[in-house]
Amino acid sequence: MNNIGEPWMWGAFIAFILAMLALDLFVFGGRKAHKVSVREAAAWSLVWVSMALAFNGLLWWHLNGTLGPEVANAKSVEFLTGYVIEKSLSVDNVFVFLMIFSAFHVAPEYQRRALVYGVLGAIVLRAVMILAGAWVVSEFHWVLYLFGVFLVITGMRMLVMAEKEPELEKNPVLKFARRHLRISEGHHGEKFTVMKNGVRYFTPLFLVLILIEVSDLVFAVDSIPAIFAITTDPFIVFTSNIFAIMGLRALYFLLVDMADRFHLLKYGLAMVLTFIGAKMLIAPWYHVPTPASLAVVAILIATSAAASLIATRKRR
Repeated sequence: MNNIGEPWMWGAFIAFILAMLALDLFVFGGRKAHKVSVREAAAWSLVWVSMALAFNGLLWWHLNGTLGPEVANAKSVEFLTGYVIEKSLSVDNVFVFLMIFSAFHVAPEYQRRALVYGVLGAIVLRAVMILAGAWVVSEFHWVLYLFGVFLVITGMRMLVMAEKEPELEKNPVLKFARRHLRISEGHHGEKFTVMKNGVRYFTPLFLVLILIEVSDLVFAVDSIPAIFAITTDPFIVFTSNIFAIMGLRALYFLLVDMADRFHLLKYGLAMVLTFIGAKMLIAPWYHVPTPASLAVVAILIATSAAASLIATRKRR
């Protein structure tokens, strides 16, 4: 069964996400400038992982009662595998976000607001891309093989370019923004725009927000085809992706102070993309079971993380 999402399920999930975003913005201090501590980031990371697992449990319970245990088991494993893949690939976002904030010298207490709005934009962008991708795959199944080729090439490219830092000043989007927008000098707290002599200027933090949105779009081009290798069910793809994105901000603040200790993770992520791409390409001859895919992804990420910690232990 390739589509389990009933209209009420879509509506309930979207309402839940909007409610959580509203709580973050207006209740839990999302609009207040403050430096997010490791304890706060760890707590929110635990909350989002727990919510994803609870959602998966509720999904299994509902499907078990309506479509039977076979469908329930299959879909719950697909969700968990997709969530682990998206969560793992989002670690690469953390390294890029850190580079962007460092390049623009954004103080830690002002980073949260940019990430809050970055998550909002990412949700909209990914929703559009997932729904469009689901339609394309349903109409033209051979597109999955193009996704496979793309992921293998991307994974190999990541292996080669893992140690190379991108040059922000050469980013075409940033150059276009600076050429066509009035950019103020210096920082202005959490403001994205300021008024000077009756003229509105954009702040450097607005440029940071643009780069965050663009970077997430680039990562979505990699991660969304990856999850289509696990399932073509748009509801599973959407929910697992959004849960991973909602926990991205907390993951950033959790890892930001020790990102240098996980430098080998990039190699693990590159191998994950290569494996998933290869899985899609060999599908006509051999279908890799979803639990096996989950195991391979978990082993690659765990191994690269452990190797990173071991390699940097003496340096610390």
